[in-house]
Amino acid sequence: MQLYNTLSAEERAQLIDEAGKQRLTLSFYAYAKISDPKKFRDELFIAWNALDALGRIYVAHEGINAQMSIPSAQMDAFRETLEVYDFMKGIRLNVAVEHDDHSFLKLTIKVRPKIVADGLNDETFDVTNKGVHLKAKEFNNLLEDPNTIVVDFRNHYESEVGHFEGAITPDVETFRESLPIINEQLQDFKEDKNLLMYCTGGIRCEKASAYFKHQGFKNVYQLEGGIIEYARQVKEEDIESKFFGKNFVFDHRLGERITDDIVAQCHQCGKPCDNHTNCANEGCHLLFIQCDDCKAAMENCCSTECLDIIHLPIEEQVKLRKGVQVGNKVFRKGKSEALKFKKSRELPHKPLAKAETKDIRKKIAVKKTLIGKAEHYYTKSKIAQFLIAKNGLSIGDKVLICGPTTGEEELIITELFANGIPCETAKEGDQITFSTPFRIRLSDKLYKVLS
Repeated sequence: MQLYNTLSAEERAQLIDEAGKQRLTLSFYAYAKISDPKKFRDELFIAWNALDALGRIYVAHEGINAQMSIPSAQMDAFRETLEVYDFMKGIRLNVAVEHDDHSFLKLTIKVRPKIVADGLNDETFDVTNKGVHLKAKEFNNLLEDPNTIVVDFRNHYESEVGHFEGAITPDVETFRESLPIINEQLQDFKEDKNLLMYCTGGIRCEKASAYFKHQGFKNVYQLEGGIIEYARQVKEEDIESKFFGKNFVFDHRLGERITDDIVAQCHQCGKPCDNHTNCANEGCHLLFIQCDDCKAAMENCCSTECLDIIHLPIEEQVKLRKGVQVGNKVFRKGKSEALKFKKSRELPHKPLAKAETKDIRKKIAVKKTLIGKAEHYYTKSKIAQFLIAKNGLSIGDKVLICGPTTGEEELIITELFANGIPCETAKEGDQITFSTPFRIRLSDKLYKVLS
């Protein structure tokens, strides 16, 4: 009885092309109590292999998480294989906006400790006590509420190419990293803010929403079906898309376009671009954004070092990789000193030259005083709202806005409103607003530059 793949990806691709039949790319998940994940895994493989279903699926005691490619003619039969299990009866299948017959070329079903690694070891945490699901139109409406905080629970390389405007986008590589970061940033807003969250297909937000309810947040909402389902509803119901750019997907396509907006840039030259690629050096395989010009010049490589390596004889390349964790065995998603235009604030820094060191010391020596913290950002009008905690602020003052995602941004106040009224000077306790050419986040702090 076959329980594993017997064909290579190349052989499977050839069979798909020869068959000439349309395939659909889809995803789904379900949290449930599965007593024997190994038995469940084997049952699924037997049923799906018979339907020529392909994909990457994880099963665990807590449920199932699947991204798949299904022959369109087999969709009814595929649904029947799900209906066998009570917890998957009537399950929503997130069908991709764009399709690629080669999105998956193997059927891989793995048993994991969890379907979404969260780093939590709390037996009192109930993953089924989730936040309120919102459809696309409801999600859009809540986005417009100034009392709403929206959080992207995907990783940095996903949110980089597409996101909802005004969203907090943590610079993380794993879901487990984002939970404590966001929890710490939003401690002051448990009672009085709407916590609105989204991810690719909904599975991470399902767990995140339960986690934040467990942490005491009162008004927790999540985008039903994630960006995939949102895009489908936007298209079918002619709804304005509040999501801009591409939705990163974990298959051969690496992304599907939601709007024509390009919100990212080539990591090598800075040109507007949102196409991910993997470095051609098998000892690197770094995921990064590369435009067509750089792709041609660099031959799909992330650095000149990797470019040199791919021109070595295969035997020498293999020798370089021997005994080293390389390529797909290392989780390296777009963070490298070679990528000059990668907007990550957690890149390792090279030793500074003397001139560079002098400039940085001069910057650090700038005197500033903390005067307030961010409360909201109005995305359409590009207006920032802060609460003055101490001292004051006047037109003509230079301010510094700092935060883990925003970084450090300076500007001079040319127009100022205090408690909704135009003013020359704002004082302690005032709620102030002023325009900013960049987005701010709730974790940002406001400083007045003194010299």
